Amino acid sequence: MVIMMNKKKLISIKGRPAISIVYLLLRISVIFVIINQLKSRDYENIFLCILTLILFFIPSFIEKKIHIDIPDTLETIILLFIFSAEILGEINEYYLIFPYWDTMLHTLNGFLAAALGLSLIDILNKNDKFAISLSPLFVALVAFCFSMTIGVIWELFEFSMDQFFGFDMQKDTYVTSFQSVLLHPEGRNIPVKVEIQDLTVNGQAWKAYIDLGLIDTMMDLFVNFIGATVFSIFGYFYVKNRGNGNFLKRFILRWKKPV
Repeated sequence: MVIMMNKKKLISIKGRPAISIVYLLLRISVIFVIINQLKSRDYENIFLCILTLILFFIPSFIEKKIHIDIPDTLETIILLFIFSAEILGEINEYYLIFPYWDTMLHTLNGFLAAALGLSLIDILNKNDKFAISLSPLFVALVAFCFSMTIGVIWELFEFSMDQFFGFDMQKDTYVTSFQSVLLHPEGRNIPVKVEIQDLTVNGQAWKAYIDLGLIDTMMDLFVNFIGATVFSIFGYFYVKNRGNGNFLKRFILRWKKPV
């Protein structure tokens, strides 16, 4: 029995050499990061590394336990996304070094979440146990809404972590001017532009007002919207053409019968 299981595992690795190499390289990289964090006794980063290793197991768990086939391209992007967000973004501080690192990840998240939403509906459409057959437009709309819902839930999570645990996940932004109805000299419902020329906080002079996370949150949702829209458009034509199209097949989950 053990020999048969090992043989099956060996066949699986040989059949997917690219994804196996990605798994191996990323796990080795995370282990090296853990060793470095142990030296500096940064236990919060060690926790992030352990969380990253756990998240790496999710795609293979889904394939084995839920019998959902994840294309190699999608699985590779998911693994790189996790590594880029947790290891590069948080521990290596890419969020601070590269201004658009967070924007890139949120755009990609919108794209991937839409792919997941479309896949779930597509699986139900093709499953004989479910008596539903949704139009391509409706499937694309569901994929879009699913992606935006994931984006909103994540922003709510960031807000909650900031408010209740003192994190700063919703990054601040310098603002040198803004529009305000409240500051209209005659109290009218007409926005006036306010230029910040002099600002003192705790006795220190600032050159700009700091927006506490609102601009960051709205920008994240906006780029999530872009990613979701792009995939939903492609998804509409994918469903309309009954699954034809090599490009999108790389991002669509498929149901596989248990062996």
